[in-house]
Amino acid sequence: MTPLAYPKSKFEPGDVTYLSAKVERARLSPSALNGFFNVTRRWRLKSDVARELLGGISRSTFYDSKRSPDRLPPCVRLVVAPRIYFLIGIYKALHGLYGDKLADEWVLLPNRNVLFGGHPPLQYMVLRGLIGMQTVL
Repeated sequence: MTPLAYPKSKFEPGDVTYLSAKVERARLSPSALNGFFNVTRRWRLKSDVARELLGGISRSTFYDSKRSPDRLPPCVRLVVAPRIYFLIGIYKALHGLYGDKLADEWVLLPNRNVLFGGHPPLQYMVLRGLIGMQTVL
């Protein structure tokens, strides 16, 4: 009897990206920020709410990064990167589950799930920060 094994594949996994490395954060931050701003536009979020999702960054940092994503200060990149990745993950998951219209409205709609207590998931994420985003994802 032959032992069980995964089938051979011509595809190999890529190298692991270490987000704790400054070089990787600098390389990925502009794309991540552009993705974040696209998501907030699709979800029709006000700037103050978007800032809170990024950890309450200052207005000036928020608008500077919106104009020029590559100018985000390194210390801010470390804080916002995980938040952005969770939010983009939520966006992608919703679009995999629902049609575009509902997927983009879901975070704003009251939700009867015990987790949200009748409030929109966006409120849960804003109030609970990174852990809230991780839980929603």
